[in-house]
Amino acid sequence: MRTLVDIPDDDIRWLDEKASVEGKSRTALVREAVAAYRADRQAVGNKAWLDKAFGIWKDREDIGDAVEWQRRERASWTRPWDDDYEDVKAEFPDLFDAEDDRQRRVYLEMAGRAKSADRKRAAK
Repeated sequence: MRTLVDIPDDDIRWLDEKASVEGKSRTALVREAVAAYRADRQAVGNKAWLDKAFGIWKDREDIGDAVEWQRRERASWTRPWDDDYEDVKAEFPDLFDAEDDRQRRVYLEMAGRAKSADRKRAAK
């Protein structure tokens, strides 16, 4: 079936250049583009991959308890300036070192200065 499509001149020039380089017709490139677009759109709406992935880690033995492994992984993202630093460090002390503790002290000192300055401004 034929169809009439308005395409900006710049895009037509680009299509013609691509067609020349690839040894194809402009029409062939447009057909390929439509087919690729359809495939992408169908993939966006297709959630079958969720069903395939569900429970994929259930038989993993190399990580131990999956929930504990996940908690530990999340804990490893804790930084010295996070509010829960002390709690996470108490639970997973091996994830933190002396440099983390030094950065925590620097952060707390800076935060204390900022709070002190805020209190002084508020008192004026």
